[in-house]
Amino acid sequence: MSTVVHQSELTRRAMDWISGQLDCHPGAVARVFIEPAAERFNLSPLEVEFLQRFYVGMAKGEQHS
Repeated sequence: MSTVVHQSELTRRAMDWISGQLDCHPGAVARVFIEPAAERFNLSPLEVEFLQRFYVGMAKGEQHS
């Protein structure tokens, strides 16, 4: 039996996965992990764009609350 997962939950899981990858690979940049996360969690192009903007903002030192 399949379980339906809300798309925003998949985005959250992708962000958790990317964070884990960054912890395991010190010095790596998040953008390297965005496409693999998109495939792994079946993200839409809009969600991939969100992740790209989010992690570019983090790299520039912008605050996200």
